[in-house]
Amino acid sequence: MASSLPEILEIIDTWSVRVVRFLYCDTSGIVRGKATAAGRLKSRVEGGIGLVKGMMAMNLLDQMQTATGFGATGEVRLVPDLSTFVVLPYAPQAAAILCDMQELDRTPWKLCPRNVLKRQIEQARRLGLSIEASFEPEFTLSVEEEGAIRPIDRSLCFSTDGMNRAARFANNFMDALERQGIPVEQYYPELGHGQHELSIGHAPALAAADHHIWYRETLRGVAFNEGLEASLTPKPFLDQPGNGCHLHLSLWDSASRQNLFAAPGGLSELGLHFVAGILEHLPALVALTCPSVNSYRRIQPGSWSAAYICWGYENREAAVRVPSTYWGQEEASTNLEIKCVDSSCNPYLALAAVMAAGLDGVRRKLAPPAPVDADPGSMTPDKLSEKAIRRLPLTLKDALEELKRSSLLQDVLGEELLNTFFLVKLSEVRAFAEKDIEFELVHHRNKF
Repeated sequence: MASSLPEILEIIDTWSVRVVRFLYCDTSGIVRGKATAAGRLKSRVEGGIGLVKGMMAMNLLDQMQTATGFGATGEVRLVPDLSTFVVLPYAPQAAAILCDMQELDRTPWKLCPRNVLKRQIEQARRLGLSIEASFEPEFTLSVEEEGAIRPIDRSLCFSTDGMNRAARFANNFMDALERQGIPVEQYYPELGHGQHELSIGHAPALAAADHHIWYRETLRGVAFNEGLEASLTPKPFLDQPGNGCHLHLSLWDSASRQNLFAAPGGLSELGLHFVAGILEHLPALVALTCPSVNSYRRIQPGSWSAAYICWGYENREAAVRVPSTYWGQEEASTNLEIKCVDSSCNPYLALAAVMAAGLDGVRRKLAPPAPVDADPGSMTPDKLSEKAIRRLPLTLKDALEELKRSSLLQDVLGEELLNTFFLVKLSEVRAFAEKDIEFELVHHRNKF
């Protein structure tokens, strides 16, 4: 990746780039943007690109929610972060760059998701801390036949048959990510038909959220070129497992030299405080980490999607899992996995909210309940009560109500963004309630 305009202009000339896309992620987690002719990039970097404020009040169905106060008037600027510039391997003669949103007086717009995350990064820095993170998505590969969408295979979990059937796509996907400076960690077919998982390396918080945007864009771009449909939809098919996007993160000192979660035989005291903060705020958090109507079809007991508020070591039914460390890399690989996350989220808002919850636990020195070493879905109501294990919200509407009651997340988002997010998401609740399930599945598959 380049870091200065002269470097970018040289890359544009070398690769014969014709257009540069200025991208942002909206309130509903949709990646949108505008493009400039490459020859005009210098002036666009200096002056930004205009965007009507009402675009952040659009829901998944492109219905602008004017009750937010946004509509046809008012404008902000998309201001590119030069460090995010990439040439797009899947789009001929095209490059892209991620943008912040600024008011016309050059101050950050209150609805800018990247700025929300930057504020939490600063909060951590003031405590002498930094966050490393990585989003770990699952996705479904499908083909369209006679107007119907079907998964590309019926292979078994981790099977070589699934690897073979998707080999060309997987190779091209990995190559495209690495050409954009995103390191690939692991790849394998997952449990569902046509379902796959490819994980990428961790990075500082802002870069981690940026990487998830590039991941989403690259996945669908490469799939399109292969004649495939790729979807990160939480529940693309009712009869198949859902697609999660587990969030892995660790807490480091401000110089990113020491992993402060690491401790002999488990998690440090600081790590336990962080876990406690996440668990306390989890009912409201999921409105931001699982923010679509479709998300709640995935978060079901017995589906390894973390339907209950609890934590545990290597417990894949717990909302917060402490994975085992790798031999010889014990400190570096100590991290938390937040399982109730999916790719319908805006990664900046989701990561900012999780960071704020964890840091709240650190500041208040909260202690988590005892770790859970069994599937909560198999426990009796009395046993759940004894262990203080609660069910996560059952619907997006329930999660939104929890969000409105959360003073912590109100502070994280700010009143204007919280109000816009709430009204946009509530409009989606209403819109999908009026239609059948197939309408919901089609529109979520198309958007994510």
